[in-house]
Amino acid sequence: MSQKPSHFTIRQWSIDDRPREKMQQNGAQQLSNAELLALLIGSGNKEESAVHLMQRLLSAVDNNIMELHAMALEKMMEWKGIGLAKAVKIKAALELGKRIHLAEPIKQLQCNSSAKAYQLFHPVLSFLAHEEFWVAYLNHQNKVITRHCLSKGGIASTTVDLRLLLKKGLEVGATGLLLAHNHPTGNLQPSKADIALTEKINKAAKVIDIQLLDHLIVSEKSYFSFADENIL
Repeated sequence: MSQKPSHFTIRQWSIDDRPREKMQQNGAQQLSNAELLALLIGSGNKEESAVHLMQRLLSAVDNNIMELHAMALEKMMEWKGIGLAKAVKIKAALELGKRIHLAEPIKQLQCNSSAKAYQLFHPVLSFLAHEEFWVAYLNHQNKVITRHCLSKGGIASTTVDLRLLLKKGLEVGATGLLLAHNHPTGNLQPSKADIALTEKINKAAKVIDIQLLDHLIVSEKSYFSFADENIL
């Protein structure tokens, strides 16, 4: 009497169900997220295939790839059939996907609304476990010259060097600024410190003829705009 395999590998699936063959014949865009992740891990566990395991894992995060990206390795390894090697592969693939998005050209992106500013900062500030403060420098047409991180902090706060912020603006010939930071707690309301810092930057920027256009507090699903709320 033959024994059951300890896990289901892709080789044991029906030819029609194998994601590798599907990709070869139809392209990667025809595969579901679960099938793409199944290709990475290669096998499931005693009771389920790699695809079924990935379907359940994705279901636990409401099929949100970004939430899966934010899941800790230890949490992912609680799922039967996912050890350290598989968890690391999943995390590495999702990080590469995020970096591809970050590599998209931002120059000449015209930020003339808070929604456009959110589009600019969302990829770098969503799903972080710590707070970061970013700035984008704009030209007279509100097109992005450059964007970079000014500082990284803990769960509740970060610090900003005003001199470095303005020095960079002068170096790149900026006429406008966009500020953004995240609240890892998910609370989008500005703190007293957020408001005070924004006022300080606004006053200093005006001295050198640079306009502070907006300051966003960013989460994975929404944002708070100082400009939209008329508190700049």
